[in-house]
Amino acid sequence: MNKKYLSKPLLFPAAFLIASSAALAGTEGMQPIERLGKRIFFDETLSLNGNQACASCHVPDAGWVGDDDDINAHGAVYEGSIEGEFGNRKPPSSAYASLAPLFYADFGNRLLGDDDEELALEPLFVGGNFWDGRATGWELGNPAADQAQGPFLNPVEQALPHAACAVYRVCEGDYNTLFDDVWGAEACNIDWPSNLEAECAKADGEIALSPQSSNKVDRAYDRVALSIAAFEGSRESNAFSSKIDAHRADLYAFTEQEELGRQIFRGKGKCSACHVGTPGRGAAPPLFTDFTYDNLGVPKNPENPFTLDNPGWEDPGLAGFLENVSGFSLYAPENLGKQKVPTLRNVGLGSCEALEYDDGMPGNANPPGKPGKKECITKAYMHNGFFKSLKSVVHFYNTRDVKPVCEDMGIHDATEEIALVNDCWPQPEVDVNVNLDELGNLGLTEEEEDALVAFLMAMSDGYMKSSVKGKTTGPK
Repeated sequence: MNKKYLSKPLLFPAAFLIASSAALAGTEGMQPIERLGKRIFFDETLSLNGNQACASCHVPDAGWVGDDDDINAHGAVYEGSIEGEFGNRKPPSSAYASLAPLFYADFGNRLLGDDDEELALEPLFVGGNFWDGRATGWELGNPAADQAQGPFLNPVEQALPHAACAVYRVCEGDYNTLFDDVWGAEACNIDWPSNLEAECAKADGEIALSPQSSNKVDRAYDRVALSIAAFEGSRESNAFSSKIDAHRADLYAFTEQEELGRQIFRGKGKCSACHVGTPGRGAAPPLFTDFTYDNLGVPKNPENPFTLDNPGWEDPGLAGFLENVSGFSLYAPENLGKQKVPTLRNVGLGSCEALEYDDGMPGNANPPGKPGKKECITKAYMHNGFFKSLKSVVHFYNTRDVKPVCEDMGIHDATEEIALVNDCWPQPEVDVNVNLDELGNLGLTEEEEDALVAFLMAMSDGYMKSSVKGKTTGPK
């Protein structure tokens, strides 16, 4: 995938520069809006059945993704508040994604007089949130805030029937004073219908509001989302406290294996073509993503509950969003199957696999059976969770176009485990627009694959601790 048209620096929210200084756990040093956002983020009452919060699928100890070992090892898609209701993709990380720019189309620097051959006929789409980019940031000026409004009302996630239900539960909840402090007492001064609680307990609840109350609910719902985005941009979420960050601060020296992995990441492995590892503006820490979209030829996850119910479905990715946007719909075919390039930060955090590379590293998972320690988990990778380890992801990048296509496998048999046993790869879920330039036949040895995984494991937050002032002070 040629990304030369990404020719101007990405502009990140101001929170990026604030968050870049250190790791910080808890609420120490948080701004009031960040503390409010955290309360909302962890509030299970903001779902139809009072059983699901944002944090249910974005768990800090797992790198802000789902931490259910059994789910990750199979379908990788999490059940919503309503039993038996599932989405179609695995949860992406909520950390660092908050720093994505507004969704835009990059055609190259036409205004700077580039030659025609240096300009793109098809744009490179950048930014936004969700795997398909549909949380653009166009509404609230922040993709993370646009994204935060989706799950509350999604019938296969938190499943509330109306935004008024989320606003009411925040305004009447045990942190309503904090909401008033941040947004003003008038934010919750809404004339609520007498039957609101009863209607909010129904998936098809009907909420009747006056025009004035409806406008107030809309404004308050925006503020709920902006609060969540503030927490997702806080130092608790975007800690920048990994070995990578410690190395940049001269507080950690890479092991021989990690250093080899770093060289492969930047060279032979071609990882940095999409997962940019250079410092950002003002020497800000790298985010290891360029916020673009790519089809890597990932196989369909045969255990995805949505796939099981819809065997012929193929994830359209970015194209599914573009086809409904005026001015962009004509570019949908060229973007079929493309998914957002995620940050690699915390990619191995909490996984049992991490223990093979650095047993006992502060912030990493701990093996089962250690008193007082959370057990490690299987993590799922890619938009559909087909891969169950970073090692297999790297092996796929290395050998996708070298190994034969798995033959005579039914849709329910083509799992990662079976593919590895048979030394083959299933065909891509979407076999058009596949990136053939930057992966598929990298020529890495097994030693080099392992080194690359070791470097990816060095991206887990929690290696450094913070002083009272929030500055990094070295390893925990």
